[in-house]
Amino acid sequence: MKKIGFLSFGHWSASQHSMVRSGADALLQSIELAVAAEEVGADGAYYRVHHFAQQLASPFPLLAAAAARTSRIELGTAVIDMRYENPLYMAEDAGAADLISGGRLQLGISRGSPEQVIDGYRYFGHVPPEGMSDADMAREHTKVFLEVLKGEGFAQPNPRPMFPNPPGLLRVEPHSPGLRERIWWGAGNRATAEWTAEQGMNLMSSTLLTEDTGVPFHQLQAEQIQRFRDAWKAAGHDREPGVSVSRSIFPIVNDLDKQLFWQQRGSTDQVGFLDGGSARFGKTYAGEPDKLVAELAEDEAIAAADTLLLTVPNQLGVEYNAHVVESVITHLAPELGWR
Repeated sequence: MKKIGFLSFGHWSASQHSMVRSGADALLQSIELAVAAEEVGADGAYYRVHHFAQQLASPFPLLAAAAARTSRIELGTAVIDMRYENPLYMAEDAGAADLISGGRLQLGISRGSPEQVIDGYRYFGHVPPEGMSDADMAREHTKVFLEVLKGEGFAQPNPRPMFPNPPGLLRVEPHSPGLRERIWWGAGNRATAEWTAEQGMNLMSSTLLTEDTGVPFHQLQAEQIQRFRDAWKAAGHDREPGVSVSRSIFPIVNDLDKQLFWQQRGSTDQVGFLDGGSARFGKTYAGEPDKLVAELAEDEAIAAADTLLLTVPNQLGVEYNAHVVESVITHLAPELGWR
C-alpha cells in the first residue's frame, strides 16, 4: 500500500479568479482541506513554506490547528527552509505540534528554494559565518535541530531556579519521542540524497531535480532514490527509511476537470536552469483515468516511493482540491495497486 497525500503551496491572490483572496483564506482553507482529505481517505496533508511571499510561511500554528481538527491523517511540510530557522525554537514548536497531533507530524526540511528577496534569511537574523555558504548554514541548523530532537539534556540548570528542576542537564521542552525519525530532507539531486541517508533522515523528492543527465525525469528520480537506499544501508541505520515523491496528477472525470486540465494531456518533462545550473522538471499527468493508469504504471520513481504527494492548485478552493485527491484515490490507486 502506498500512502497518498496532498501538497499545497498555499497561494493567495486578490484576483477575481482565485478562491483564496487573503492570508486568512489560505490558512483556514488549508485546515479545511486537511479535514476534507482525511474524509476521502487520504493519508497526508503537507504544506510548502515560502517567506516574503503570498503563500504559507508559518507552518507550526497551521499544523497544530489541522491536528486539532483531524484524527488520522499525517501532517507535514515540504519543505521548511532551514536557512531561516532557529533550531532550538523550531524544536520547541515542532515538539508541541507533534504532541497535539498525537505523533502524526512528518516534517520535510531542506536548504530551501530560490527566494523572493535577496538573502532573506539575513532579515531573520541568520548570517553565514565567514567561509560558510547559506547552504552550509542550513545544514548546520539542521544538525543542531536533529540533535535537540533526541531529547538529551545539554543546558546547565540554574542553581536557584524559579521552579524545581529535574536532576542533570536540561533539554528543550516539550519533547516528543519519535519525532526525530519523522524528519525528511528535500533533496534536489543524487548526491544530496546520499547525504540525507547518512544523516538518518527520510528522503523527500519533488517535481524538479537540480541536475539533468538526459534521461526522463522519473528515471533520474528513481536513480536518486536507489542511491539514497544504498547509502542508508551502508550507514547501518536500524530502521527502514521513508521515501516520498511529488507529482501533479489530474484525472479528468467531469466537465470541470476537462475545462481546467484538458490541454495538459500532452505535458512532457522540461529542462531549464535554476540557481545557475541545469534542472529537470517533471511533467503534469492529466487525462482520463485509464490513460493515467497506463502512464503512471511506467513511472519508476512513484513505484520506488512509499509516499506520493499530489501537488494541488489550492486557489481553486477546498471543494475542488478534495475532489482531485478523491479522484486519484478512487479512480487510479486501486488499478495501480496503491490501495
